[in-house]
Amino acid sequence: QVQLVESGGGLVQAGGSLRLSCAASGGTFSIYAMGWFRQAPGKEREFVATINWTGSTTYYADSVKGRFTISRDNAKNTVYLQMDSLKPEDTAVYYCAARLYQPTLNSVDYHYWGQGTQVTVSS
Repeated sequence: QVQLVESGGGLVQAGGSLRLSCAASGGTFSIYAMGWFRQAPGKEREFVATINWTGSTTYYADSVKGRFTISRDNAKNTVYLQMDSLKPEDTAVYYCAARLYQPTLNSVDYHYWGQGTQVTVSS
């Protein structure tokens, strides 16, 4: 069983930056693809970014491409989401998720989820 704990959320002004972290425990982290998803109030959970187990392959939602960067450190069992040029529409609870082997963009494919961290971007 894999446990995931997100951190790094907070309140930031538009144009600012935040770095989210997701620490994993209870499994062999290096074999899991990791993803970031977000859910704004009244909206469905949506895909943000994903990374394969080696870190060599990444995918991004069009809405964050060029502004967000996903990365991982398998020695630290941690995945990161660097968020730059933040916009008010990025306000949401951000979740990290894990699934074995290959990354996908679909939340239903992920087996393990963190509790989420709130990101609020003020205008």
